[in-house]
Amino acid sequence: MEKYSIKVDKTNKKVDMMVSGSFEPEDVELFVKDYQTKVGSITANQYTLDVDCTTMNILTKDMVPSLENSFKMYNQSGFEKVLFTIKKSPVIKMQLKRIAKNAGLTNGEVVEIA
Repeated sequence: MEKYSIKVDKTNKKVDMMVSGSFEPEDVELFVKDYQTKVGSITANQYTLDVDCTTMNILTKDMVPSLENSFKMYNQSGFEKVLFTIKKSPVIKMQLKRIAKNAGLTNGEVVEIA
């Protein structure tokens, strides 16, 4: 099963990202390289980053620093808006909001779907 995907939709000015399961350190490394290549090809402040977290696992303590670094990376890219779509889960919602706050990601929004 794929752990992530990143697709740039230039027509709708969106970057569609999907993260699934749990990441190992080597997954993080591949993800960061892929992200930098794809996002480096666009003017991010004109785009929305839409992250589908509906199949993401609850974060373990050792994954928090990696996710925080990813959030900092999203922030540095300068997206107009960052959306995190999750299934209704108070724990994941709280984790994502806390990590966004710690990473200084002020334009992030967690959207819960049924």
